[in-house]
Amino acid sequence: MRKIMICGCGGSGKSALARQLGERLNLPVTHLDMEYYDECWQPLDSEAFTQRQRALVAEGEWVLDGNYASTMPIRLTAADTVIFLDLPGLTCLWGILQRRHQHHGSDALSRHLRGRITWGFIRYILGYRRTMRPKVDALIAEHASSHVITLRSRRQVRRFLNDLHVGSGRA
Repeated sequence: MRKIMICGCGGSGKSALARQLGERLNLPVTHLDMEYYDECWQPLDSEAFTQRQRALVAEGEWVLDGNYASTMPIRLTAADTVIFLDLPGLTCLWGILQRRHQHHGSDALSRHLRGRITWGFIRYILGYRRTMRPKVDALIAEHASSHVITLRSRRQVRRFLNDLHVGSGRA
């Protein structure tokens, strides 16, 4: 595992898993939200974001976390490992609330989320498995030529990390 893509619903723990994998495997970590938005949380135009991802996947080693379905094929074709965090909606919603509480809005993403937690956003999180998972599954089936790991609970994520053989980079 030297080129790892992590995707899943908001609040599923993509960023935390990316940080932990980066530390354990000594890989650089990029959170796509931090690439997509500028310091004022204005999004990049789609072509600039596409080019940024092409440059990131051209590197020899990486962990990339984020969804962005329109550019997911770029990451899927380059990754040697795809991790799909397919957690229940309530678990993801709880993850978002925990992040806000833990960081008290002190990290950049928590500050950004402060204004984005609306009823529409909550419905999106709770409906992710019904609406977005089929799209993500289809993208993975079409573009991933690598090892795909689907984790469906926080317990499975912890077990995956505990079973990770750091020397070989294999789980």
